[in-house]
Amino acid sequence: MIRTLLFATALAVTAPAMAQQSMSPDQGATPVSPQSATPAAPQTPTSAAPANTPATVASIVDSEFPAYDANSDGQLDQSEFSRWMVALKDQEMKATGSTLPAEQVTAWASGAFTTADKDKSVTISKPELVSYLSGGAG
Repeated sequence: MIRTLLFATALAVTAPAMAQQSMSPDQGATPVSPQSATPAAPQTPTSAAPANTPATVASIVDSEFPAYDANSDGQLDQSEFSRWMVALKDQEMKATGSTLPAEQVTAWASGAFTTADKDKSVTISKPELVSYLSGGAG
């Protein structure tokens, strides 16, 4: 669910760039003649790269990490991590119109901490957080 929120955030960031792409005035306006000896090459739509790539997630983590790293040690303890995950979960619930009791959100954040702490150091590093939020792709 956090990944969905990150994907939506990245999509919102890339939407203005995608909106600036415009068709040329003659594109699609001239029909292809059926008697043409050489068929026109099919136009393939340009698609943006997936928005929740590890690089995109890393960029978001780099910009947001200092706000949640209260003691500025470069790691997130369970309290710092949980504060960030609860904030993301709140944003997700507002965006989807869903609700969860506070104790379920807290339990979810605790489970997320355990999952994200790959090296079992009881802290989450930036690389661990990027990997967790990227679905293990980072």
